Amino acid sequence: MKCKNCGVENKKNAKFCGNCGSPLNVSNNSGNNSKYLIVLLIIVIVALAGIIGFLALNGSDNSDIPQNNTTSQGVSSVNSQDSSSNVKTQETSSQTTESKSWELIGSYSGSGSGSKTITVPEGKIKVELSAYPIKNYATNHLTVSGSNGASGGVNWGSHSAVETKSDSFTYTSDSSETFTIDYYETVSWEVYFYRYQ
Repeated sequence: MKCKNCGVENKKNAKFCGNCGSPLNVSNNSGNNSKYLIVLLIIVIVALAGIIGFLALNGSDNSDIPQNNTTSQGVSSVNSQDSSSNVKTQETSSQTTESKSWELIGSYSGSGSGSKTITVPEGKIKVELSAYPIKNYATNHLTVSGSNGASGGVNWGSHSAVETKSDSFTYTSDSSETFTIDYYETVSWEVYFYRYQ
């Protein structure tokens, strides 16, 4: 690097002239680094503002959806005669919507042997059931039968494979119906009631 004071050529990294001792004008890269840092900071701020704006717009879209009145429609238990202590009853509320679809109104599950009586509200009803047997006895079964004659079920014979079996049926009624869930020698069983609404 050439000294501006005496004109002597110095080493590239020298800060002072080796001849006259004058300070050499070393180019300062810190100014360039500061410019790059400011540009990078501006890019990060713009990107964050874009992400926050996008999330805010998507969050506000949900507020435009009209809220429907919620009505509770459930399947109620009348009585239960059960030799297994792990029978679970779950009632589900459904929202009224403009387009009709199958809405879950009640679900039951358990294991072992026993029976359960329930009341199902009026309407177009679909019943889905499935069970897994303890062993393939000739008497293993799960049946769901209603006071209106609608019924379905699964059973295993002595030569049946030990596997899950399923069944379903639908009916329409103008009044509530009483159904009996009867199960014998099961590892697990499930019954779901849906209403078309």
